[in-house]
Amino acid sequence: MKKALSCPSRITLLLALAAPLLAQAHGYIDAPKSRAFMCKTQENTACGAVQYEPQSVEGPKGFPVAGPADGTIAAAGLAQFAELNAQTAVRWKKVALKAGQNDFTWYFTAGHMTQDWRYYITKQGWNPNQKLSRASFDLQPFCIIKGGFAPVSNTHAKHSCTIPAGRSGYHVILSTWNIADTGNAFYQVIDAELPAAAVVNPQKVMISPF
Repeated sequence: MKKALSCPSRITLLLALAAPLLAQAHGYIDAPKSRAFMCKTQENTACGAVQYEPQSVEGPKGFPVAGPADGTIAAAGLAQFAELNAQTAVRWKKVALKAGQNDFTWYFTAGHMTQDWRYYITKQGWNPNQKLSRASFDLQPFCIIKGGFAPVSNTHAKHSCTIPAGRSGYHVILSTWNIADTGNAFYQVIDAELPAAAVVNPQKVMISPF
């Protein structure tokens, strides 16, 4: 006959069973589709493990002063998602964005106390054939959304952010979801194609000889 577990033993067992669930992370950008999310949808291929858990790209927060090392930013420094760090001009499927206002939507699989979300974009003239580094980005975020040190209350959060003018062609947008009560953040990169700015030809002014 099996002996019943004591109350402390039951609690220990429940915590042990819950630990894997608590460790399951936690959020990704699904609109516009991030690199990791397009691995999940198979629009990006040869992605490795991230195709099964795009919500798990979690690493140390504090970018750009701290955070993942250069060359590992897309994967948040995680070796199991190293495929995300591959970088060429043609490696990843791109989404069409524009300078000016754009909406970015995070999808959450688990709630966290949130410090903020930050958005960065590569510089005009960055090298798309080198792995992402701090030198690739403007290190001043073009958008900061405060989290109020409160847990996310819905499965989605939409952020309206203004992509700065003066960029065209292929750019990478990096977003960090900085968690308030841990030392970590979730990292998502978006491969974006921005149209060239319209060229306005000045009208010729006819000067009368009289």
